[in-house]
Amino acid sequence: MQFNSIDEVQTRLAETGYVCGRALATVVFLSLRLGRPLFLEGEAGVGKTEIAKALSACLGRRLIRLQCFEGLDVSSAVYEWNFAAQMIAIRTAEAQGGTDRTALNQELFGPQYLIERPLLQAMRPDENGAPILLIDELDRTDEPFEAFLLEALSDFQVTIPEIGTIKAPEPPIVILTSNRTREVHDALKRRCLYHWVDYPQFDRELEILQARAPETAEALSRQIVGFVQALRTEDIFKKPGVAETIDWAKCLLALDVVDLSPEVISDTLGAVLKYQDDIARIEGSEAKRILDETRAQLEEA
Repeated sequence: MQFNSIDEVQTRLAETGYVCGRALATVVFLSLRLGRPLFLEGEAGVGKTEIAKALSACLGRRLIRLQCFEGLDVSSAVYEWNFAAQMIAIRTAEAQGGTDRTALNQELFGPQYLIERPLLQAMRPDENGAPILLIDELDRTDEPFEAFLLEALSDFQVTIPEIGTIKAPEPPIVILTSNRTREVHDALKRRCLYHWVDYPQFDRELEILQARAPETAEALSRQIVGFVQALRTEDIFKKPGVAETIDWAKCLLALDVVDLSPEVISDTLGAVLKYQDDIARIEGSEAKRILDETRAQLEEA
């Protein structure tokens, strides 16, 4: 099942709890309609990964996630052989004696000993349609893996020397994300439709919070969003994302908080800020100043 319009993208994603603007909905619609990979870049915690999960729920497609990291190679991304099982098979054959070595070799490198990693899994047929392949935090990998990925995404096929070439009967829906800790090569970006996922404006973030933590009272939700938006303007090392806004709201709900106070903020800053230097800078008098300014702005609005 696909989307028939951009409005439908927004509506159906919202039904899963993912609230997005028209620009993002447009690029999602075009990516699906044209069969092009979607490259999402932005700060951590703005919802890049979540859109793959929301699309999986909307379309009823399997979500396959490749979490990138430094040193990621083919064996971690595509396939590897089950060495332990192969050794057991060899020992068993030796104990039985009289085994045809050619036949044993063919058996050892057969499908039953192949461990499929995300890229290979995404190229397998699925009764529900092509899966969604999420290549998460691509900027954590190195250039050689980018070059391999460029080739794999061009033809949607991989070659296993012992078996041959495996080609996807239907290309997967590919979403790549980057936190921009380094620049991804232009050649890979050109294969994709690109969108920068920015921090949302107040009204959009409030809508997101209400969708993801509906139990939060309207007044408290506005205070939370206003305070987090103010934090992003401060000179801190790591600005909180939307994910932190949602986490903070859930923490405050668990504590039965109905109104923000400097004391509550100081006690729960660890849900919003993830570096001790940032927490030390904001807690206390700074938290009170930001809260007072937030309340004043909310009253004016």
